[in-house]
Amino acid sequence: MFHKPPAPAGWPALLFLSIAVVLMQGCSVLRGTPDEHDASTAQTRPADAGGPDAFALDVQSDDDAVREYLSRHMELQRFRQLPDLQAQELTRLLGAADANVRDLLATLGYFSPDITITLNDTPVPDKNTPAHTVQVRVLPGPRTHIASVDIAVSGDGGAGAQDLARRQAQLRRGWGLPPDAPFTQQDWDAAKAQGLRQLQERQYPTARIAESRADVDADQARARLSVHYDSGPAYRFGPLQIKGGERYDAEGMRRIARLPTGEDYSETKLLDTQQRLASSGYYDAVFLTLDTGHGDPQATPVVAQVRDAPLQKLIFGVGISTDSGPRLSMDHTHNRLPGLGWRAVTKVALDRERRLLSTDWTALPAADGWRWFTGLQLQREATGSFDVDSTRLRAGRTQSGNHIDRSYFLQHDTAKSHGVGAPASSSAISANYSWTGRYFNNATAPTRGWGLAGEFGAGTTLRPARDPFLRALLRWQSFIDLGRVEMGNNLRRSSRLSLRLEGGAVLAREGADIPVTQLFLTGGDTTVRGYGYRSIGARINNGELFGGRYMTVGSMEWQRPITVRGNRTDFESAMFIDAGAVADKPGDLSARVGVGAGLRWRSPVGPLQADLGYGLQSRQLRLHLRLGYTF
Repeated sequence: MFHKPPAPAGWPALLFLSIAVVLMQGCSVLRGTPDEHDASTAQTRPADAGGPDAFALDVQSDDDAVREYLSRHMELQRFRQLPDLQAQELTRLLGAADANVRDLLATLGYFSPDITITLNDTPVPDKNTPAHTVQVRVLPGPRTHIASVDIAVSGDGGAGAQDLARRQAQLRRGWGLPPDAPFTQQDWDAAKAQGLRQLQERQYPTARIAESRADVDADQARARLSVHYDSGPAYRFGPLQIKGGERYDAEGMRRIARLPTGEDYSETKLLDTQQRLASSGYYDAVFLTLDTGHGDPQATPVVAQVRDAPLQKLIFGVGISTDSGPRLSMDHTHNRLPGLGWRAVTKVALDRERRLLSTDWTALPAADGWRWFTGLQLQREATGSFDVDSTRLRAGRTQSGNHIDRSYFLQHDTAKSHGVGAPASSSAISANYSWTGRYFNNATAPTRGWGLAGEFGAGTTLRPARDPFLRALLRWQSFIDLGRVEMGNNLRRSSRLSLRLEGGAVLAREGADIPVTQLFLTGGDTTVRGYGYRSIGARINNGELFGGRYMTVGSMEWQRPITVRGNRTDFESAMFIDAGAVADKPGDLSARVGVGAGLRWRSPVGPLQADLGYGLQSRQLRLHLRLGYTF
């Protein structure tokens, strides 16, 4: 029997333990025994080899977490299955086990444990039972807690001294390992890394940890932490340098990128710039870096490594939706029209409800960010109770900002309805302005923030008679935080309430023949669930469904992350109530209400939404599927 008394408490080599274990694999069976014989023995028995393990390992502790941690990470586990472990080698392993257990316990914050290691022979071993059992009894003792934390940030001084003091205060407020919290090596490393990350994300990309120290009083089970960050110089964005691109106008690409030259460095703004270039369609690959090795930190160049996209691209698509059934599509893109330099995107789409042919031409942005555009659309679509052939021709200018998109344009519409009792064919011309503000935390899968959009137009019908009209459409959406849901692994996600409102109106003489493309219909996946696509509209004299002059839509949805047995998932549950109404007179608006529940999945290609909605007036149950998010 082997018995080793507990070693006195001390400060272990916390930071180097895991690295040392990895480096010693295949090199030595024990620290301090790097001879080739030991290296040759540190190999586990093949899975198909016969015979029992060299020994069994039995870890005993009143603390389940300690027992599981030691059973998983003790170095003895590496040698249990050695095919020919000699008694002398086993004795040396046991001699090192005490220090190994103390090092492991220290990473959990236990610095004065009582450890007893014994080697017991199996009374009657057989071919399937190890001849020995190594028993490790552990009384971890008091767990060390944080007594104090000292965080300091220093840099180049001067004009940045006030900002460094403010950032230091922010780090202290958000420090992840506050006084009285249990000390673990993992939490200590994570807290330091989190603080460094906060500095590097904004203004100080070259910040580093200059010094860190954890002074542990094992007798008092208290730890005093200190970390000193060297911020390095404060950086500002300089010019954008595009490398690797030859096909497209570099100055035009810089205007698309909208790098905030002259502003303080921000990792978020750098990634936003990269995303704008990547989604522009002019490049197949984009990677942006701040060139901290050259130039003045107050005007640091940003280098964009790019790979040009083909001049032309043809994409065929096949899809299906609950609103319009199977869908076939073809998109052709020409990134630089000869003689004009504009981009042309031509689309052909065919589904159960619609047949579409369109082309949209867009110029590169000017120095002020505005760009010219024009477009033509030919469409046959099921609109209410009729099939409508329509055309739309528009031309104008548009501007996209970090949060706000604007456009103004002239538009010509024609509409011809088919069917018994269909309204007369009509056409109109209008001048329009649209404004969209997006203030969400994420453009593709938001969980916080709000958005507001408005479209305003004034025009006149051209046939069968001339009648002036005004048209307005407003949309609003907001996410309200309802508290955090524990997802496991120290991860929390918010439960939230999603609110959505939409309203539209067309003001004109009662008998004016407004093109149906300027009127309103609602219902479907993104408006009022529980009802078919654009199945909520106004009724004309013979009871047929048609577009109306007034529309209101409202939605309230509770979204909550889903955990499975305390483990995080990428799914969320949803419960909702939608309501919408369309009519030709405000007093005739009568709400159609849908209620239901759904599932959300954060898929690699975007948020996937599946909802089961029940229409209270239609008394029908409908499945609604949607991929992606737009506002």
